[in-house]
Amino acid sequence: MRNHWWWRPGWEVGRSFFTWHVTFADQPQAHALVENYAPVLAQLPQLDPVPVKWLHLTLQGIGFTDEVSRGDVDRIVEAARSRCAALKPFTLTIGPAHVDPETIQMPGRPLEPVAELRLAIRAAIGDVWGVENVPEREDGFRAHVSLGYSNAAGPAEPVRDALAAHPGATAEVTVSSVSLIDLNRDHKAYEWTDVALVRLGR
Repeated sequence: MRNHWWWRPGWEVGRSFFTWHVTFADQPQAHALVENYAPVLAQLPQLDPVPVKWLHLTLQGIGFTDEVSRGDVDRIVEAARSRCAALKPFTLTIGPAHVDPETIQMPGRPLEPVAELRLAIRAAIGDVWGVENVPEREDGFRAHVSLGYSNAAGPAEPVRDALAAHPGATAEVTVSSVSLIDLNRDHKAYEWTDVALVRLGR
């Protein structure tokens, strides 16, 4: 595994990023799933567990907060409200956990409604900036929720073995909204302040 906390292009201490996430503060089933896997992460110091309050499914970025005007943010939020009004809340199954090169993560299934939500958010950004200026690639999206992030380079086998010894678990959550957040990673964690909440359906 490799250290997840290297500084990706554009990131530095004190800089934050506007992005759309599905968050799980109001989902007790997701919290129970985190607690289920807590004993696994407790025995793996090479992983930084994700606290329940920061549990998330990343959808679509907008840009660094010092490069995006608040007026554009407000217009994108309004466009997202219009686009997401046509979508229905859906049930998502997350888990079981598996090892990724930088994380322990849980897939979200089925992919289709999450991908449709992401396309609605991308379309909202395109409504404001033009479809040719929507950041990030449309393809290659993998819906997942991370349980922990690797904080050092090292072999994956201890992590894989610890997961194999733990009964795989899943949780069903209801996705009825999507959050625009101001995301920071200064403290080797993804922490944020809420900017806007957009609900699915009318």
